[in-house]
Amino acid sequence: MNGYRTTADEAVIIELNPRGNPMLLEENLARSRMHDAEVFAQRQRVAHRLVVARRWRRLAGWAQRRALQKARAI
Repeated sequence: MNGYRTTADEAVIIELNPRGNPMLLEENLARSRMHDAEVFAQRQRVAHRLVVARRWRRLAGWAQRRALQKARAI
């Protein structure tokens, strides 16, 4: 065994070596933060798409109701 421990979290593998180079720990922390930021950004994009879809659905309903009102007025 090489003294490395691995932990898996959402398909990200972090290698920890207590006797190793401290720079590797910083790199792993930076990689973990970047992954968290990417997950957050992805969730924000999904939420934005849902808001936009809801807005277009409301606009389409309004346009349909208005068209029916105009058709009845004729």
